[in-house]
Amino acid sequence: MKRYIVSPAYDWLLFLAPPVLALGLGVAISGSGFATDALVVAGEPTTGAGLCIGVLIHAHLVAVFFRSHANPKILRRFPIRFLVIPPLVWLAIALSPWLAILATVVATFWDVWHSGAQTFGFGRIYDRNAGFPVHEARRLDFWLNQLLYAGPILAGATLMEHLVVLEDFETFEDALSNFLILVPVDVGQRQRWLTWGVMGGGTVFVAFYVLYYVRLWRRGLKPSWLKVWLYASTGLCSLYTWGLNSWGEAFFIMNLFHAVQYLGLVWATEHGGWLKRLRLEAAPLARPLLASVFVALVLGYGLFVETLDTSWTGLWALTLVVSLMHFWYDAFIWSVRDKQV
Repeated sequence: MKRYIVSPAYDWLLFLAPPVLALGLGVAISGSGFATDALVVAGEPTTGAGLCIGVLIHAHLVAVFFRSHANPKILRRFPIRFLVIPPLVWLAIALSPWLAILATVVATFWDVWHSGAQTFGFGRIYDRNAGFPVHEARRLDFWLNQLLYAGPILAGATLMEHLVVLEDFETFEDALSNFLILVPVDVGQRQRWLTWGVMGGGTVFVAFYVLYYVRLWRRGLKPSWLKVWLYASTGLCSLYTWGLNSWGEAFFIMNLFHAVQYLGLVWATEHGGWLKRLRLEAAPLARPLLASVFVALVLGYGLFVETLDTSWTGLWALTLVVSLMHFWYDAFIWSVRDKQV
């Protein structure tokens, strides 16, 4: 029975090891010139690490279009979602500052939910490959990923960085905006207790989760230990990275492994169809050349976004549309049962 999604080497390099590898890299660059020396890009201050992770974030966001628009079977199945909705959303955001701010807030917190859901999806595939009952402990798996990803953000050292987006609502004077402005202040006063509560509770939750699967294994079931490793390592990385941010590189670490995993997934699931449609399946160098084109295109978009002045409303609206479509498209494409996905 096939235990891995692609192969042992591919899965460990791009799916299973990235959380730990990203943590190690984040620790390694902490305090270095790469992470601290100021750069000015498109009129905005940043660092070498900030620029690189920004490019990678936007690259993985736009890669969803290779799963949707570059897959004819999926494109024909959802033409309105793929061809009509994006330009309408772009137009609405470009014309309405209020909608632009609202979209920014939605994208910020949808990203948190989406990240936990992605790890959950990987784990369910590993369980299926191991012959584990697909509905066994499904709810536990889902909430483990959501709580261990969102919890440290909502109660940890990076809480204020995520809530600062709510300050954009200061331009509005209604009751809702006043409430949202007060949220960061009120939560910030309790941050210390929230942090240690989530850290302690999250660590116990991970330990309970591993022991729970040991019990299932002793009962004769066959859970995927690759999944258990992925969930436990990602959960602990999230807890101690988002929660404490001891090295000051939480944003870099968490977004690095998430983006790498997603790009690895897109290539694994889609490149076979691209080669077939281009009639290059038998060409000896077609696979590496196509991989180079894929990486160049998505990184090119990421560099385009990071190095242009996003004060232009149309460009800012474009990046928001790409982000929102990434979260939305990826959510239901994961759920499509067709073999091409």
